[in-house]
Amino acid sequence: MKKFILFVFIISGIFFNIYSQYLNGRISSSLYTFERLDSVDSGTKYLRSFETLNLNYYNSQFAFHSSFNFESELTGDVKDISRLRFYHLYIEGRNLLDLLTIKLGRQPIFNSIAGGLFDGINVQLNKNDFKVSGYYGLNTPPYQKLEVTDDGSNNYLFGGEISTSVLSDFNISLSYINKHFKTLSYFANRLSPNLTPITVLIENESQQYEFASAKVSYDLKDIISINTRYDYDFNFERTSKAEIYASYNQIKNLSINAYFNYREPRVRYNSIFAVFDFGNTREFEVGADYNFDNNYSVSGKFGNVNYHGENAQRLSLGLSSSVGSINYRKTFGYAGELDAVSVYLAHSILKGLLTPSLGVSYTSYKLSEDDQTNDLTTVLAGFNYRPFTLLSFDVQGQYMNNKIYKNDYRFFLKINYWFNSKL
Repeated sequence: MKKFILFVFIISGIFFNIYSQYLNGRISSSLYTFERLDSVDSGTKYLRSFETLNLNYYNSQFAFHSSFNFESELTGDVKDISRLRFYHLYIEGRNLLDLLTIKLGRQPIFNSIAGGLFDGINVQLNKNDFKVSGYYGLNTPPYQKLEVTDDGSNNYLFGGEISTSVLSDFNISLSYINKHFKTLSYFANRLSPNLTPITVLIENESQQYEFASAKVSYDLKDIISINTRYDYDFNFERTSKAEIYASYNQIKNLSINAYFNYREPRVRYNSIFAVFDFGNTREFEVGADYNFDNNYSVSGKFGNVNYHGENAQRLSLGLSSSVGSINYRKTFGYAGELDAVSVYLAHSILKGLLTPSLGVSYTSYKLSEDDQTNDLTTVLAGFNYRPFTLLSFDVQGQYMNNKIYKNDYRFFLKINYWFNSKL
């Protein structure tokens, strides 16, 4: 990884010196304090700090992106708890030859099956109504260390996607992903053929996820939109997920929507959970949103989830405005019974100098009709202070109370500084 960083800076320097250069990013510093109970009558207070830097160095075609975070425990042994995490560290060439975009380094992958970070290369080709992309790389080490995994043959991923909008109002895409992850080996006690106890080394294959996906979207502006998706699991050789979402918007200020999915639990192929007999679910939800004007809207949804021989329902109602929202949610049936009310308010005053906020929620829940009812209360209160466009302060107090966390108080402070310069 260190050799790669040196290579990145050399290549970046060559290309960035050709064009006008820009530097932007954000520096954030946070403090978070909480108490962990050691017994019924005593606890230990903790104070954690988080320092984050997002740094982008770019010109019209080339860019260097980085994002890393340093976290530490200020009240304990910093050597044992402090960690430096590298989330992004890659160079990017955009729209090269009016066709090609390349990313090289530690970068995010946006995929609903196996998203996250990887160390590798991502190539995208865009031409008219067609887009082709492909990626290959290694899984990042634990805690996003600035290292390359030492077992690349068992910890890697690759995949790609082809999409087109050549048909009017349609978008169609096909994608594939294959991710290998080597689980840790361990020793376990087993019985020999003679029924005597022996110690056995358990080693799983690195195979983890292998999926193909197809998506078809249809969007007729201000009238109707339909989005469909189908995922197939090659390891288990069956459908993983099928879903469809439709929205009808032709009635003024009213949007009517419906959602359906069929879903198998997504379990790693090399996980111990793969041996269990788990079942699929079928979920259907209908709802509507109505806008009174530019400041107020109401929404309501009702859903049903079908398990093997059982059903569960949920209902949600909400009112949103320019200063906050009020929401009510209820679930009942096989998944348990729950009633929850939440209120969130935030409004900028003094020309954006100060933005106070307040959030309150109360939840009553139980796993079945005959179980004991449990209550949960949470309160968030704070403010954002922005004396300058590039500088802001966030302060928030947090309170929670239920049968597990009795009168739990926490405090959060964050300082943000944005910068943008032409070099």
